[in-house]
Amino acid sequence: MKFKKTLELFLTMLKIGLFTFGGGYAMIALIENEMVTKKKWLEKDEFLDMVAIAESTPGPIAINCATYIGYKISGVFGSIAATVAVCIPSFIIIYLISLFFDAFLSLTYVAYAFNGIQVCVIYLILSAGLKMLKGINKTPFNITLIALTTVIMITFSLLAISFSTVFYILIGGAIGVAAYLIGGLVKIKNGGKGVTSK
Repeated sequence: MKFKKTLELFLTMLKIGLFTFGGGYAMIALIENEMVTKKKWLEKDEFLDMVAIAESTPGPIAINCATYIGYKISGVFGSIAATVAVCIPSFIIIYLISLFFDAFLSLTYVAYAFNGIQVCVIYLILSAGLKMLKGINKTPFNITLIALTTVIMITFSLLAISFSTVFYILIGGAIGVAAYLIGGLVKIKNGGKGVTSK
């Protein structure tokens, strides 16, 4: 039974790896569709948490997601199977392209195909972002943080200011931890006041 589930996991991640263009961010939408919507192996909230963890830890987000999902579904062997499966298609394709790279890029139809793929990649990344946006809790804190981050990103892009996305993640994480600690202190303080008043 466990072997069957591991095999199903391997084939699912192989399919995702084979039909995803544009890297890990474009893959998020397909992973959500397969793991949350179709197979229901992950809950929506857990998926959002997984993406946040995969993004904030070292390594490609697609591989981190595959490793997490594999371990959750089928333990250590599942994580190995999912990670290998998601890497196989890109490894084979890139290896074959590298054998005749210059000739490959000089083909007119290949250039046209890449132009079309770029448009699809933008759609996949945008789709994944919008789905994640719908899935988060619409608290004042979350809405404020999203709006502030969006404004800063657009401003920096227009002014051509170089600011790594890693810093957005680290700053967002630090703000989240700070807000949690402050909220905890406020609750303790209010609780203390309640006890004193009695």
